[in-house]
Amino acid sequence: MEVRQLTIDEWGDALPSDGFEVFHTPEALQVLDDHAAGELRLYGGFKGDRPVGLLPAMVQERAIGRAVLSPPPGFSIPRLGPLVMPASPKRRKREKVNATFSEAVLEDVGVDDSLTLFRLSCPTSYPDPRPYVWSDLSLDTRFTYHLAVGEDTDALRSSFSKSLRREIRDAEELDVTIERGGTEPVGRIYDRTRDRYAEQDRGFALDRAYVEDLTEALAETDRCRTYVARGPDDEFLSGMVVLYSNDAAYFWLGGNRSVYEGTSVNGLLHWRIIEDIAAGDPRESVDTYDLMGANTERLCRYKSKFGASLVPYYALESGGAGMAAAKTAYRLVSR
Repeated sequence: MEVRQLTIDEWGDALPSDGFEVFHTPEALQVLDDHAAGELRLYGGFKGDRPVGLLPAMVQERAIGRAVLSPPPGFSIPRLGPLVMPASPKRRKREKVNATFSEAVLEDVGVDDSLTLFRLSCPTSYPDPRPYVWSDLSLDTRFTYHLAVGEDTDALRSSFSKSLRREIRDAEELDVTIERGGTEPVGRIYDRTRDRYAEQDRGFALDRAYVEDLTEALAETDRCRTYVARGPDDEFLSGMVVLYSNDAAYFWLGGNRSVYEGTSVNGLLHWRIIEDIAAGDPRESVDTYDLMGANTERLCRYKSKFGASLVPYYALESGGAGMAAAKTAYRLVSR
């Protein structure tokens, strides 16, 4: 296997047709490169001309050592990490491709150096983190909710909890409109989210310029859409930013609790997003609604009402007592 660093155009050409996250797209990675500190390295593993492995990583050189991050913290990217696409369906060959590619990347970034901090949060499609564990990285399993969306939206709605169905029904009876659109409402959604975090005395590190650049770039390829709930006088009630890979729609930003005439409008916003996914709008290949996280108990109480599947994904990072101080220095706290 040949493993080399790719340009952003070569990365786009090598990306498979499915199995990747929205942040693996060249548009998202270019924005990340523009805003994140460090050098964006796009690793590609090839057998002949065929790509069999991909991994984007931000490499930051610091006075205390090197940090290799996929994704870097502070950009609201829950998962990035490796993609492996072996040609053979045989288990032995698939494992060999995964191991060979992983070892080559780890060697190139110098993971064995005691001053190298390495951290991955893998896509849900990545099934086998063992090569990283065998290289003495610590493994953690995390979760998100995936809602499978088919054409039968009546059956899907019936699978929701009773309270969620009632919330959607009550909101439908209000004088509330749901607008689907481009990136014009992104700033308002961002401000509302930031203000809500401040009300709860929670840190909000997401940069407005990054959010605007990301959503604009993704909207150009039908990978971003906004949904806004408005009252009878056109007042802004709530809004959500939705991002799209080829497989899934991601509830990415917004959705702060908003009650109008005693009824929450967020259930109706989610329902309109789901109806559009079922209709193939804006991307026909999308059949999953990713509620973006199932790791916070408080938030899971609401998200579990959709009856979605609990889907694991893997996080890997440098371990050992010697890394404790380095992690503190790098401020690698998962948001």
